Amino acid sequence: MRGSGTAHNATLPGDPPGGRRAAVMWTVGVAVYFVAVIFRTSLGVAGLDAADRFHVGASALSTFSILQLLVYAGMQIPVGLLVDRLGTKKVLSIGAVLFTAGQLGFAFSPTYGTALASRALLGCGDAMTFISVLRLGTRWFPARRGPLIAQLAGLVGMAGNLVSTLVLARLLHGLGWTPAFAGSALAGVVALVLTLLFLKDHPEGHEPEQSPHQGAAYVRRQIAASWREPGTRLGLWVHFTTQFPAMVFLLLWGLPFLVQAQGLSRATAGELLTLVVLSNMVIGLVYGQIVARHHTARLPLALGTVAATAVMWALTLAWPGERAPMWLLVTLCAVLGACGPASMLGFDFARPANPPERQGTASGITNMGGFVASMTTLFAIGVLLDATGDEYAVAFSAVFVLQVVGVSQILRLRGVAARRERERLVGSRVETVHVPV
Repeated sequence: MRGSGTAHNATLPGDPPGGRRAAVMWTVGVAVYFVAVIFRTSLGVAGLDAADRFHVGASALSTFSILQLLVYAGMQIPVGLLVDRLGTKKVLSIGAVLFTAGQLGFAFSPTYGTALASRALLGCGDAMTFISVLRLGTRWFPARRGPLIAQLAGLVGMAGNLVSTLVLARLLHGLGWTPAFAGSALAGVVALVLTLLFLKDHPEGHEPEQSPHQGAAYVRRQIAASWREPGTRLGLWVHFTTQFPAMVFLLLWGLPFLVQAQGLSRATAGELLTLVVLSNMVIGLVYGQIVARHHTARLPLALGTVAATAVMWALTLAWPGERAPMWLLVTLCAVLGACGPASMLGFDFARPANPPERQGTASGITNMGGFVASMTTLFAIGVLLDATGDEYAVAFSAVFVLQVVGVSQILRLRGVAARRERERLVGSRVETVHVPV
């Protein structure tokens, strides 16, 4: 059995050693990602304040997050190429400079236009973090640790979301807009200093093979070779289908939905947003352990998460009466917590389908999926809210449309991706059969 065989769990020849130094390097890298997520999700607790500050409606408010995610999604393949070419340290450093400048600019923006530009800059810097952290994990840890390391990275990202939900929200309402956002920007400076002083791309003796190809031809080859792999495309659609329901809820529309449509106080709504984050962190650890032991559980976990999310949204939106009961909202938020860990499974399809020199590019393609879906849904909800006079049940029905599109593509690709992965496994069996158990 692939998922439980000892050869599968053994360290392969040429694998990085892991160990304490690897943990230190990964911690530095993931700290940058942690700060980026705080900045990315800060608008989720400030949406209503932003609407008042800049005097905008639902569609214009959603444009903040849409533009940020548009930049993020559009940067994924270029960032993947940059990571493959320049290494993790340089890309993370550039990212830290950009997202810190974006957060600081957002703090002092006097108009809607300058605030939009600041969120775009933040999205550009944010885009450089997660792919870099995934690359760092593959360079410092054995391949068998890949699923767990990826889930841990997602867990740290959700911890950043928790900070924005709890800490930044209190700073915002206690100190005001400019002090809260400007003060939080200091965390970006700290992340940049840590990266410059301590981070290394890889252990000694594990330098990546440098490709002789340069320029546009190299870019085309990297993208084309990654895209040809069915595992890369399946990973993209798994990420597309699983991530966006929770992302949309946490990034912008969760708080308005709970306060305006469900009649909850801001404090209670904040507690439910926190529940999404806490559920994500717990489920992430569970999914990581399951996939590390049983590789074939990837697709059932992903599709099961999509089904559970669809059922809970359908029950919540179709509940008779003006408001859903608290037990249902609690259950909805707990289930939404599985979306992040399920989206990480997309990388577990793309990773074994591509050699080390294409990992950044393949991860960038995969990571586009969920953010394109989130951007589309954010826009659709904003437009539908304005068109229907804040009918949240109609607006949130956009979730089901994207889930149907994503699931259809997953089912279309799963067979060919599984066959291709089995072929790779057979091809590598000569190298793994003699590994001590």
